[in-house]
Amino acid sequence: MVRVTASATALAVVLLAMGALPATAHEHPSGITDLVTPSVVRVEAGQRVDITLLDHVSEVVKVKRSYDVPVGSGTGIIVNPEGAVVTLTRVVKSDQNAAIYAANRIFADHHKVKVPADFAKHTVKDDILNHHLQSCYTPEKDTSACIVEVTPTITIFPNINPPDPKGYGAVLTLAGDKPDAPAVLTPVGRADGGVGLPTAPLADKVPDQEGAPTSIAGFLGKPAADVKITTEIAHLGKGGAAGEGGRPFSDPQKKVDEPVKLGALADKGLLGAPVIGDKDGHVVGMLIGGGKDARMIGVREISTTLTKANVPPRRGVVDAAFEHALARFHTKYYAEATPGFQHVLELYPGHTVAAEHLKTSLAKRGTAEDAGTKRVAAQPVKTTTPLWPYIAAAAAVLLLAALAGAFLLWRRRRTPGEPVPPPAVTTPPPPLAHTPVPYDEGAHETVVVRRSQLQEALQQQPQPVLTAQEATFCTACGAKLGRGHRFCGFCGHPSET
Repeated sequence: MVRVTASATALAVVLLAMGALPATAHEHPSGITDLVTPSVVRVEAGQRVDITLLDHVSEVVKVKRSYDVPVGSGTGIIVNPEGAVVTLTRVVKSDQNAAIYAANRIFADHHKVKVPADFAKHTVKDDILNHHLQSCYTPEKDTSACIVEVTPTITIFPNINPPDPKGYGAVLTLAGDKPDAPAVLTPVGRADGGVGLPTAPLADKVPDQEGAPTSIAGFLGKPAADVKITTEIAHLGKGGAAGEGGRPFSDPQKKVDEPVKLGALADKGLLGAPVIGDKDGHVVGMLIGGGKDARMIGVREISTTLTKANVPPRRGVVDAAFEHALARFHTKYYAEATPGFQHVLELYPGHTVAAEHLKTSLAKRGTAEDAGTKRVAAQPVKTTTPLWPYIAAAAAVLLLAALAGAFLLWRRRRTPGEPVPPPAVTTPPPPLAHTPVPYDEGAHETVVVRRSQLQEALQQQPQPVLTAQEATFCTACGAKLGRGHRFCGFCGHPSET
């Protein structure tokens, strides 16, 4: 695993549409590339050839050599947080036979004969040596004089600071059927540090209008202190339908021969570089060709290749954090952009674009160039009134309301015209030492009373005079019986006897 940082920038127009920023218009300048440049990588492909020459001219001798054969180099873009890269097929795949190159090298080194170190088959004057050389060109045969093993190697160098001189490995997942067709690479293991790599957003389609401004970004060599990312402005020409070799470039003002200018850059390392639309900063294609005729393949070819490789393009955590900060940076809200860039650098300490913009934001925040400072200065100064007068007034209103309610309640309970009665004097109740025991005259539970208590109670209380029909007494104890009682409630004697 290698340390890889992300550097992703956002378009303020996008976030303004989402309502994430104040309504400050922002038009992107020509050549904006911040959304894509963090995902731009240098791609170098080769083949490692391990060859064994069986020299049996005079005696049997095994000669072993290893050669690194370059295949191609160019530029690519990362399309998902896992690190999948899209570049051109000619950058990572070649029709040249590395086994022939290794045979020429080992034969010339061992036998000390002049054999060019290239990918063509040659002959030598000595018939015996020539016979062995020709048999070395066909290592797959049992009678071959050479045993060859070829291992493809692909190395990706990300856009990080400080640069990584070793890069990290990748394998070819899907190659196109033509040299200028897209190819998909997958990194060996995860190279994202756990949070995902920065990715390039892909556009929906190529701009239709002729002369549409674009930018092209890539590396002319391995990223280093003196090898920074290279960007060029270009314009789309007319035509370029499928099967016509790609979309041409053409300067609408005819000041620059853009196919020649871009062709030279493609030969130096920008082959496969992303073509970035000026409208929203998304990738609309990749640079192909070279020499004096550079062209562009469209984003639909890229998307189709990714679908075939089962590698869907996707944005990641670093992209979201960087877009959020960059939107404020491009609208000149430097104080608000500063913590956003700091967060991106926490995710990726080597994030080159975030580090550059953070340095600018720190220098300009709070100054006259900071739009946030201008907005605060433009707002009128408002004097604030203390809250305690309002609180006191509210308390007074509540107190008056409570008093009024109490008075109304008191007036409602009084009879009109009735004088206010004096307060009642409460007297303590008499002692209950000889409180009479009440009789049982109803459906209450039966109370058992001793005869002595009953007689004492009857003597102390005057007895009402009752008629014969109303009064009924027990013949045993003399207690009054209730109507319908069959037994005396005091002594239990039957009432009928």
